[in-house]
Amino acid sequence: MNCSAQLTRRSFLTPSKSALITSSSSTPTPFPALVRRDFISCSLLLGVYRHIYPLPLLAEPPPPDGTTQLAFLDVSIDGEPAGRIVIGLYGDTVPAGTSRFVDLVSGRSGVSYRRKEFVKITPKYVQHGGLRSFGVDAEIATKTGSSLAAEDALLEEWKKQSAVGAARNTAKSVSIIVRDPTRPPPKLKLVARRGRLEIDEESVGSEPNGTEFAIAVRDSPELDAASLVIGRVLQGMEVVERISQVKTVQENSSSPYFRVAKLIGDKRAVVAERGFNRPYSKVLITNCGLL
Repeated sequence: MNCSAQLTRRSFLTPSKSALITSSSSTPTPFPALVRRDFISCSLLLGVYRHIYPLPLLAEPPPPDGTTQLAFLDVSIDGEPAGRIVIGLYGDTVPAGTSRFVDLVSGRSGVSYRRKEFVKITPKYVQHGGLRSFGVDAEIATKTGSSLAAEDALLEEWKKQSAVGAARNTAKSVSIIVRDPTRPPPKLKLVARRGRLEIDEESVGSEPNGTEFAIAVRDSPELDAASLVIGRVLQGMEVVERISQVKTVQENSSSPYFRVAKLIGDKRAVVAERGFNRPYSKVLITNCGLL
């Protein structure tokens, strides 16, 4: 048993006679050296060719419709995914309005549109509730150096758009709400300053902070008096159509009882008016960002 094991091990370690003959009789081939030399020569030639004839750079195609940035909104209705809306933003023409929207879409300001609802749905447009300029969201934004308060720059851009005179909120337009056209003018009052009575203006209410936005399903010129157009829907218009078909609280502003209540300043009429066109379903932005 030991002898056979030794023979097997010895035969395994000792090269065969034919292998010794083949190895001794064969001569080293020059092919590997030639292959290396040819490869180096081809590489040098290719480098010289690229230096003389550089390859053209493939530039990315510009975004369509004059947009400078792309944003997306993922929407759900009663917890069921409804799809994605892709928006092209007009950063060159309305930089302040686009910046306000981008800060909230990307979460750069510390808060975003995530888990926030659409609060108004009409056959012509759908409107998102945005964020409040006070409370928890405003405190978080302040910690990051941002602000959710109304900005004069938004109103200035709105005035420039209004000067054009043409309808701006056409189908697929995306706009942020920057002013309240129903807001009453400032009230005049007497104020004592340094022993003298002076006339001062007291503002009633406050302007929107530019975080609410609307998407036009069809041409909506009634939005022109309140909103600044910042972009356009490029993909996912079928999602906007689906949102517009959600059942809402019926508007009853034509009722004589409502008209009288609003005329005399009844707070119940104000509360009721805020509830008009509110969706019965919960329409949320589940995710958002830049593309």
